[in-house]
Formats: sequence, C-alpha cells, structure tokens
Amino acid sequence: MIKCLIVGAGGAVGAIARYLIGFMPLDPRNGFPVKTFLINVIGCFIIGLIAAFSERNGLKPDLVLFIKVGICGGFTTFSSFALETEGLIGRGQAGIALIYMLLSVVSGVLLVFAAERIVAGI
Repeated sequence: MIKCLIVGAGGAVGAIARYLIGFMPLDPRNGFPVKTFLINVIGCFIIGLIAAFSERNGLKPDLVLFIKVGICGGFTTFSSFALETEGLIGRGQAGIALIYMLLSVVSGVLLVFAAERIVAGI
C-alpha cells in the first residue's frame, strides 16, 4: 500500500506541473501543440536521467518509483498527444500532425539517450 501512496504523491506533483505549464503563453497560429510537446520531451529527459542515475548510483527504489511512475506518469501526456494529433488530422492539418508525431517521438527518444549520456559523463 505504501508504494501506491508513493506513486500517488509523485503523480500529484507531475499532474500539477503539467497543469501549470498549461498557463504558458505558447499558442502558435499554425496549431502545433507546443505545450504538450514540451511536456512530453521534458518528461522523456527526466525519466532518462532517473533511469541512468538509478542504474549508475543505485538510487532508492522508492525514489525511482516516485519520480518515474509518479511524477513522469502524472506529467507526460500521451493521451493528450493522441487527441491533439487526431484533431489536427480532423481539421485537415495532416502535415502538421505528421511533424508533431515525428518530432515528439524522435525528440523523446533522443532526450532519453541524451540524459543517459549526461549521467555517464558525470
């Protein structure tokens, strides 16, 4: 039961951070979902850092659970990503949707790699 509370506490932190990012004045005219994109790539970088730190330094499992499952799970927004992509396609903006999908996936994976390299260099 304690692990559920750890995940829930982290999830609350991540969800609140995600909510606050929603207030950033970033609404480009072309409809590209900048805020969701930023949330997802930042989350990928954070989860990469934690995974690498944990592997290298043996972080406490409860801390890893709190950050990876809780904070990152509450912060990142794959469901919003999917909904926004569908909306772009539905509004006839398939090109922007494709760019958004490619940038999100490629950036996310690259940021996980970058985070691991940063930790390896420490």
